[in-house]
Amino acid sequence: MPTSFRSRLPGSCLILFGALLAPGLLRGQAALPIELEPVVTTATRTPAPVRTLGTATEVITAAELARRQINSFAEALGLAPGAITAASGVPGGITSLFLRGTNSNQTLFLVDGLRLNDPNTDYAVFLGGACVGACDSLEIAHGPQSTLYGGEAMGGVIALRAQRGAGAPTAAINVEAGSFSTVQGRLMAQGERGANAYAFSVQGGHTDNERVNNAFDSANVVLRLDRNVNERTAVGGTLRWFHGVYGSPGPAIGFGANDPDNEERESNLLATVFAEFAPGTDWRSRIMLGGQHRRFVAESPGAAGTSFTVVKNRRGVLDWQNTYTGRDRHRVTAGLTAEANRTVNTGFGAIDESQELIAFFVQDEFTPAENVFLTAGLRRDDFDTFGRATTGRVTAAWLVADRRLKLRATHGTAFRSPGFLDLYGQSPFYVGNPGLRPEKSRGWDAGFDYYLADNRGTVSATWFENRFRDLIIFDFGVFPGTTANVERARTRGLELKTDLTLSAATTLRLAYTYLEADNLTQNIRLLRRPRHSGNADLWRDFGGGFSAGAGVRWAAKRRDVHAATFATIDAEDYAVARLYAAWQFHERLTLRLRVENLFDEGYAEVHGYPQPGRGAFAGLEWRF
Repeated sequence: MPTSFRSRLPGSCLILFGALLAPGLLRGQAALPIELEPVVTTATRTPAPVRTLGTATEVITAAELARRQINSFAEALGLAPGAITAASGVPGGITSLFLRGTNSNQTLFLVDGLRLNDPNTDYAVFLGGACVGACDSLEIAHGPQSTLYGGEAMGGVIALRAQRGAGAPTAAINVEAGSFSTVQGRLMAQGERGANAYAFSVQGGHTDNERVNNAFDSANVVLRLDRNVNERTAVGGTLRWFHGVYGSPGPAIGFGANDPDNEERESNLLATVFAEFAPGTDWRSRIMLGGQHRRFVAESPGAAGTSFTVVKNRRGVLDWQNTYTGRDRHRVTAGLTAEANRTVNTGFGAIDESQELIAFFVQDEFTPAENVFLTAGLRRDDFDTFGRATTGRVTAAWLVADRRLKLRATHGTAFRSPGFLDLYGQSPFYVGNPGLRPEKSRGWDAGFDYYLADNRGTVSATWFENRFRDLIIFDFGVFPGTTANVERARTRGLELKTDLTLSAATTLRLAYTYLEADNLTQNIRLLRRPRHSGNADLWRDFGGGFSAGAGVRWAAKRRDVHAATFATIDAEDYAVARLYAAWQFHERLTLRLRVENLFDEGYAEVHGYPQPGRGAFAGLEWRF
């Protein structure tokens, strides 16, 4: 980071935040609106008030993202403590997530209840380019979650869900244009009529970004339909489609730099149908059938002709969940998940393989005394490829001080399956290892949430530690190269966050993570996990239809790989600020303005892949 930027960023941000904060402090005694307590589903598979959960969770609503003018999936995740994204370039580029320091393939993404990723199905393009729909909600459950969701849930679970339409029908059209030849638009509609409800959004856009051959075109569609058949039965379905075309020039330096022709294309379609019914007053059941079809193509023209790598992933899922509350102080949830998937990959490893699994799980939510909430769960996954995996998890939450303070703790185990490339890949210089075991982890955390009076916010702190064993590595020290379960790792650290309502019109959100992430086998720090990271956002409604906000995010003390020499280096620290404002000048029309990378910071989340400089954008929303 340039010295001049280092010196002026803290002061500049303080001025920006102070300008927004001062009026809120001066009127700090204004009455606050009454807010309903948030309800979270991901942490227990059943709707539960946040105050009863032992799991550290995040709930990020579509309304909150719209207020902050954030529609990128990756940028939305960056609001949570412990969630570090690393993008290979710009919007549309491959993006990884390191949740609590876990590897980028050790976090599970659930989209409308479907698994988006596994060791054979990548989320990186979807995360780099997908938008959060106007009817979406985003939940993050931290820590090992395999007991409820199976493989890949070692760092936690990211759940993106299309919400049921509610209330009188509403619709909106939003268009935006700005720097880097960016043009994008969105149409959304939602509502309910009698027993039927709907929610729909379609988004699309184009940006050239800053480098040659770095344009990105995308389309996102989200649809949810619901019908209440009677007072005991409801049915519905979801459809979600992402399509992206990305000019992929590679790194700005080193081998393969600034390629003028490479292109990557992805289509990802997910669909579900579901039914919820209550056979009795103490028993509720939900069954879901879902499918995913993903096609990724990397096109690389060259002197010897055009090279194509094609990856196709297909998945079918049956999930059946039952919840019984007939036993005093207990809520028992049990069910099964059956899944079949197939992957064809014409690239390295020449994969054409299928896999089936069936899993059974049970969980008991127990309230032994008032304000004490315990959960215990167990799961067994049976794969027809590598074998079985058993995981368990316990959590505890205790409300004290008139329910203003929650003390909580969790302990659990998790696993990640070996992929088809790990097990069966073939090339002249590599052969897979069918004897691989799944990667395994054991993690715990402990912390507190303090709830301020009069719904003025929450202050939270969590200490966590995860230990990993049987990590799978590529061993090219033998011929032909192969894979083996040989490495161990550990991540641990502190997550701090606060959401404050400073007045009826001013909100402040802060998050900070201290992280130690080490490969214990090689005695080195894991790459691209900053020791210090965080973000802050301040928003104020000034009245008269005008509101404004400022945000900043930062990362420091990272290790990375040099794009040209491939040596391990100390990556640059960075801090990036943004401004945004909205003016509702008519009851149906709102003008939105935002400036990203306000101080034109030059930085890279992945070495050799520079992020965009300062960009200004303006948009208009029409509600009808």
